[in-house]
Amino acid sequence: MTQVKTISFAVIHFSVAFMVTYALTGDSFIGGLMATIEPTINSVAYFFHEKVWLRRTQQTDFAKGSMHYAS
Repeated sequence: MTQVKTISFAVIHFSVAFMVTYALTGDSFIGGLMATIEPTINSVAYFFHEKVWLRRTQQTDFAKGSMHYAS
């Protein structure tokens, strides 16, 4: 499920990055370039952030004796 969430986030992020850059520059090439570079790097970072966060949550739950794990 984390992969689907990451892909969904990436699509929204690409769109926002393009629209903001295009609005600021009026250049669709620069908008497309920024919509490719920045969100791609950010999405990869987000994916790993989610994995680390989930692991941390599971470890905390385990340490507390809880058998419930976040999905």
